Amino acid sequence: MVYFSKWKIILVLAVVALGFVFATPNVMEKSTAESIPTWLPHKQVNLGLDLQGGSHLLLEVETDVVIKEQLESIVDGIRVALRRDRIRYTGLGVRGLGVGVTVRNPDDLEKAVQLIQDIDNGIEVDTQGTRIILNLTDDAVTERRNNALAQSIEIVRRRVDETGTREPTIQRQGDSRILLQLPGVEDPERVKRLLGRTAKMTFHLLCENQDAGPGRVPPGCMELPDADAANPNSSGTYLLRRRVAVSGDRLVDSQASFSAQTNEPVVTFRFDTLGGKRFGDITRDNVGRPFAIVLDGKVISAPVIREPILGGNGQISGNFTVTEANDLALLLRAGALPAPLNILEERTVGPGLGADSIAAGKVASVIGLIAVVVFMILVYGLFGVFANVALAVNMILILAALSLFQATLTLPGIAGIVLTIGMAVDANVLIFERIKEEVRAGRTPISAIDAGYSRAITTIIDANLTTLIAALILFFFGSGPIKGFAVTLSIGIVTSMFTAIMLTRLLIVTWLRRRRPAALPVV
Repeated sequence: MVYFSKWKIILVLAVVALGFVFATPNVMEKSTAESIPTWLPHKQVNLGLDLQGGSHLLLEVETDVVIKEQLESIVDGIRVALRRDRIRYTGLGVRGLGVGVTVRNPDDLEKAVQLIQDIDNGIEVDTQGTRIILNLTDDAVTERRNNALAQSIEIVRRRVDETGTREPTIQRQGDSRILLQLPGVEDPERVKRLLGRTAKMTFHLLCENQDAGPGRVPPGCMELPDADAANPNSSGTYLLRRRVAVSGDRLVDSQASFSAQTNEPVVTFRFDTLGGKRFGDITRDNVGRPFAIVLDGKVISAPVIREPILGGNGQISGNFTVTEANDLALLLRAGALPAPLNILEERTVGPGLGADSIAAGKVASVIGLIAVVVFMILVYGLFGVFANVALAVNMILILAALSLFQATLTLPGIAGIVLTIGMAVDANVLIFERIKEEVRAGRTPISAIDAGYSRAITTIIDANLTTLIAALILFFFGSGPIKGFAVTLSIGIVTSMFTAIMLTRLLIVTWLRRRRPAALPVV
């Protein structure tokens, strides 16, 4: 006997009701949906770049900068090691993808080579007389380039997320490029400004002699420009100690605020425990001395330390506008890029293309839906009507799932929905054909329906499970349009199995109990 337990009825009705509730915001205006309280379903389906327009950027990471910085770090390590062991040297510096240094005393050569080999595992050491040549190995260069690209992708993702852009596409392309797609972005110029800054911040003490003259930099110092050089009161350049007092890598938070004294926009920051201790020690030991804040090679502020700054908190002022303060705080929160980014390609996708795509998708969906509906009614009669009701509910559940999980709907995603329309009735076709066979074998209507569902279920699960596995593989290993297709296909498979197996059975059982027919209209 056909039996449908109460808990199953409640489950089916609850899922269908929730589907309608979560899908409803999509038929509203965007402003109306946003006005719905957040504790109620209010999210609409996210449209991809090809549907709502936006910005397409191809970025290149200057990985050579990372290699150069690594070599400069090796130079500093060699300098410290040789001076510590009182080994005299000359000609220390970077040469291409290597470092060279000449030991003055040939007797110190072997000891110097040993010290240098302990500095970095990724270098090859060669000697030419008293000249020591160090070159990065191919593996070390490749590893550093890959790490720089991976870190850049993560930092780009953080910066873009901070702007409020939903569902951006950020993908690696080749050895040094990043593909960035920003659907519906309203201010692409701001995004480009944020991505164009490395945001590498360091803190330095100023050298004592600030009047050494142009180009005359004392040993251990470096000359950096003032970020506010256009200001008449600006000194133009500063002489800073080359050694970093505190690194911006230790920052854990940064917020835009207003100065309590001047009411001007400022940026407050907070270090982690180790950075806060270092910052406190530096400010305690150097009260009365200027302390420069350097951002991307420019001095944005050089205030005099009035008193020890303990607790790991600080403030940056620099004639900022509100927007500049917000952007700088965002950059510091997201972290510094390991290397500069160059924009190789920029395209703006207009929403007109998206509107055309949506219109074409609607036409294809309606044509496909009408064809399936007509076919099911002509072939299976009343049972075909039940299958069509389940198909309509299936479309609503797909829309609800896309809204609930905030998946991005793309043009290939629409293709996945159109494909789902055809696939959604496959399970019903298998069940109805099995019911026909059981009726022809002499079973009663109730027995035929019961046998049709129980014997077709294995085939249905096998067929849909294999398709679902293929869709999941496309999702995890594909990118861009392929993922969009895989998302809607996967959701459609799950919802179609639910509606075909559970909802149509509930409709048929309800009809069967009320009408108790002597013959089934499916034959």
